[in-house]
Amino acid sequence: MRTRQIVVGIAGADSGRAAVHWAAQEATRRHLVLRIVHAFEGQPTGVDRQLAHVVTTDAVDQARSVAPTLRIKGVTVAGRPTPRLLESADDAELIVLGTRTHGPVAGLVRGSVSQRVTAHAPCPVVIVRGRTDANDGPVVVGVDDSPAADQVLEVAFEAAASRGCALAAVRAFLLPAPLWIGDVAAMSGNIQSQDGDERAAVEKLLAPWRTKYPAVPVHVTVSHDKPGAELVHASHRAQLVVVGRHGHGAVSNALIGSTGTHLIRHADCPVLIVRSDRGENDPR
Repeated sequence: MRTRQIVVGIAGADSGRAAVHWAAQEATRRHLVLRIVHAFEGQPTGVDRQLAHVVTTDAVDQARSVAPTLRIKGVTVAGRPTPRLLESADDAELIVLGTRTHGPVAGLVRGSVSQRVTAHAPCPVVIVRGRTDANDGPVVVGVDDSPAADQVLEVAFEAAASRGCALAAVRAFLLPAPLWIGDVAAMSGNIQSQDGDERAAVEKLLAPWRTKYPAVPVHVTVSHDKPGAELVHASHRAQLVVVGRHGHGAVSNALIGSTGTHLIRHADCPVLIVRSDRGENDPR
């Protein structure tokens, strides 16, 4: 029987603390098992494993301090973090990773590991960064017109409902550069018309989810900034940002996309990146 669980990956004594705390709270919220996976790149036996086991045990204790009644499993495995975490994700509903900003292996999870796990994971991935203890503000969701938009909105509405907070839907698009200087009033009118069209498109996508989650207040923002920059700006007042995993062509499901990458590096709160189940030929 498949065990419903959240997997949190840790890479050192301090790097995973915020991720473990966040994952323990989320597992409690979802009534799931929490599985803590520590992958160490050392000798699979002897002192290296003993030291790694201490890190894992400490992480389990941290999780229990946050959620005393939560069912928690600690796993210590030898090998490179990315493949070991992906192996552990086969039966996970969510993978949670932290960030490292200092120390001899600074950037380990923040860089290659987070991007590779996010790109290839069979489930959504959360990068815990910025204000890792943010419990106020809305859930922010980036809304585009990709085939995965419904999946992203479903996850975002559920996250907002479980937290009892509002949902801030952000639609960001760049205006085409004018080819010549024309009538300012006409240009302003065109911008207002396009903004109205974009807002209407968002409202159409939101409509069925508003019906399913009537208790979730929803606010829509239409922006002319780049999506990544606008969502980073929104992250300063949010407790979670939700976006889709976007790529192009035949390898679309193996790419995060520029917006997700920008958020992994710059967001001021945890970021949840939703995997599309539409298949590799999704023409996003």
